[in-house]
Amino acid sequence: MGDVRQLGRIGAKTLGLYLITTVASVTLGLSLVNVLQPGQNSLEDSNRLRYEIWAKSEGIAVKDGRNLLVTADPMKIKKIEASLDEEKSSSDYQSMMTKKENAKDRKTGPLQPLVDMVPENLVAAFSSSKLMLQVIFFALFFGIALSLMQTEGSKQVHRFFNAMGDVFIKMVNMIMALSPFFVFCLMAGVLAKIANTPAELFTLFQTLGLYSLVVVLGLALLLFVFYPLLQRIFGVHFGYREFYQQMSPAQFLAFSTSSSAATLPVTIKCVQEGLKVPKRVSDFVLPIGATVNMDGTSLYQAVAVIFLAQFHGVDLSISQQLGIVATTTLASIGSAAVPSAGLIMLMFVLNSVGLNPMWIVIIYPIDRILDMCRTVINVSSDATVAAIVAKTEE
Repeated sequence: MGDVRQLGRIGAKTLGLYLITTVASVTLGLSLVNVLQPGQNSLEDSNRLRYEIWAKSEGIAVKDGRNLLVTADPMKIKKIEASLDEEKSSSDYQSMMTKKENAKDRKTGPLQPLVDMVPENLVAAFSSSKLMLQVIFFALFFGIALSLMQTEGSKQVHRFFNAMGDVFIKMVNMIMALSPFFVFCLMAGVLAKIANTPAELFTLFQTLGLYSLVVVLGLALLLFVFYPLLQRIFGVHFGYREFYQQMSPAQFLAFSTSSSAATLPVTIKCVQEGLKVPKRVSDFVLPIGATVNMDGTSLYQAVAVIFLAQFHGVDLSISQQLGIVATTTLASIGSAAVPSAGLIMLMFVLNSVGLNPMWIVIIYPIDRILDMCRTVINVSSDATVAAIVAKTEE
């Protein structure tokens, strides 16, 4: 992409479309979870009491008017307090809180995300999946400089990186062929810690099943209704069968790896060869999308926050839910393009509305499967935006 003005125009379109799809995903998720209410269950009073005890210990005011602490059995309160203390002393809790604090420390001002995009150490940026934005920033800067050069040396550098891209695609295909077999190994231990009796375990499974159905329903509406509608609005006329047939290799790989970053080489190939998006557009739009465009993650986070509030009998106000739209949008942009990164970012969204960040352990047992599903949406959204940008550039 040799024209810098063209680069700016495509960049503005790309970021605008990514913002539209992310906000639409969050809104859809909030609508579904409020209407279907998967978190309503027979354990609500017990969970509500647990929430009130936690809020009191953290100095957080309960604002929805309910107060079970007044009438609760003191022995039950002591038992829950002991359970919370044990939870806070666990290695899993300490590890997650360390990650949360480390991420919080990096955000020291409104312009800090822009500062963080500039790599301090290029080798460190390339060696960490958490610094993908720094890699993209360097790649854009390097690409602009390379495009402004019209020498034989610059052409050789261009050919070198094209060849390297082909090599990495082959490496990813070889590695990911073995990846789907160990997905369910993460689930058993966490479930055993949450439920105390077979009846509670059954109720938990039932509630988590409803939660999963709401998430999958939202993802399906994005994939089969929203994206085709968005394509039609912008004049991109793919048939259902054509779009999904051409994108199926990337979607299957996204499902098996749960990583937009790992799927990126295959996504680029599908978009260029299947959807006929020009290389200059796909090579710019898709790497950015793999990092900042997480429609599936944003919908999942919106559903998860309201579900966990319902599960603990907490009523979130309209203003709090509007805040979730903004926080979830920013959190999805900040999520790394690696498996289950959205689960850590969910802690910030929960914290923003005064809920216990450690509630993520409730949905953790099924997160891997849902992560596989929402990564398919992330990749499909990237492809949709790339096709729309290419259409507007004709």
